[in-house]
Amino acid sequence: MNTSRIPKFANKSREGMSIWFAEMSLRGMLFHPEETPSSIFTIATNERAFTPDECIELDGIMAEMFELFGDGVCEAAYPIFMKAAGIRLAA
Repeated sequence: MNTSRIPKFANKSREGMSIWFAEMSLRGMLFHPEETPSSIFTIATNERAFTPDECIELDGIMAEMFELFGDGVCEAAYPIFMKAAGIRLAA
């Protein structure tokens, strides 16, 4: 049985997007939502970060998020990226 490493995007809200991106970060799989998952490589190994099946799953999740929330997708991902980079956001 193959279990996906990709979390489900079950909570179709802005908060749900933030939770999804946070979970991707915790799993070490955070990527910019405007990037194509199949174009992402792991720097240390120069191998693709996602399997072909994961890319299909991620493409579907990203399409759904952008359809529902437009630019709000990048806005939801931003604080997660900043935290992952160790940059504190201003209050």
